[in-house]
Amino acid sequence: MFPKNTWYVACTPAEIDDKPLGRQICGEQIVFYRGGDGQVAALEDFCPHRGAQLSLGQVCEGKLVCGYHGLVMGCDGKTVSMPGQRVQGFPKIRSYPVVERHGFVWVWPGDATVADAALIPHLEWADSPDWAYGGGLYHIHCDYRLMIDNLMDLTHETYVHTTSIGQKEIDQTPVTTRTEGDTVTTSRFMENVMAPPFWRANLRGNNLADDVPVDRWQVCRFTPPSHVMIEVGVAHAGQGGYNADTKHKVHAVVVDFLTPETETSMWYFWGMARNFNPKDRALTAQIREGQAKVFAEDTAVLEAQQANLLRYPERKLLMLNIDAGGVQSRRILDRLMAQEQAQPQAA
Repeated sequence: MFPKNTWYVACTPAEIDDKPLGRQICGEQIVFYRGGDGQVAALEDFCPHRGAQLSLGQVCEGKLVCGYHGLVMGCDGKTVSMPGQRVQGFPKIRSYPVVERHGFVWVWPGDATVADAALIPHLEWADSPDWAYGGGLYHIHCDYRLMIDNLMDLTHETYVHTTSIGQKEIDQTPVTTRTEGDTVTTSRFMENVMAPPFWRANLRGNNLADDVPVDRWQVCRFTPPSHVMIEVGVAHAGQGGYNADTKHKVHAVVVDFLTPETETSMWYFWGMARNFNPKDRALTAQIREGQAKVFAEDTAVLEAQQANLLRYPERKLLMLNIDAGGVQSRRILDRLMAQEQAQPQAA
């Protein structure tokens, strides 16, 4: 259903600054917290004493304290102490590779012996003062692959997002799809169109006229296990479109990290990184608010879709040319999962 020998976004640093966080990822119940050195730790969310959720406890002097009987857990999964008890024989619980990078906490839910921090994707916008980022988190009751389908085929914008980013030209403009290695890219370029409301607001945010024709682009890139980065923007028509000088356009990257929770639910870390007026916090907040409404519309559709698919499991779905991005992304996932299942598991 989902690869495990890979890095997923687990949470944001702010979620674990004050207390432990319990979160299910790829079927694994994990507790995240900060150890004594300030580094993030990730353990199985299971107290070895009576099976209580460690995430319901507290962090005291960098150690995780179970909220049931006060058992103290170290970052390596070994019990450190427990009031009135000898703990040398307590079984060690599982610890997970975890890295804090690019403003996110990443976890490797699979075989820890093959975890490699170098495989965490590089996010240029996260480490540059020339970019600003604003985003959020949605808990969605759908198979994460349905969201990949959604993001790799933006035709739905015409119908789902009628008041924000949708416009009829999306339907009327051909989309191209290509696969290079484990990356799937779908591209759509619209010329000499009027910008929809969301993009008119962004043009104004960059002190550009919003009532003139524009060239608009959408370049969606899927990389496993479930990351979709979408280059989006508009430029005043006739100025070079995607390649226009920055003084004639607004350009951003829609950030989508899809982290499976179960087979029919996911954690959706969404946001937008932009390289125009990066110090304008009010603009960042405005874009985040607008994007939140857009993704809330997607959430409603996808959760209803998942419920319908569960209701009619025998029904076969059609695959059209507009579905190519999602189809090719799923093929990559199927191959990676088959390879993972064929590998011997660490003891």
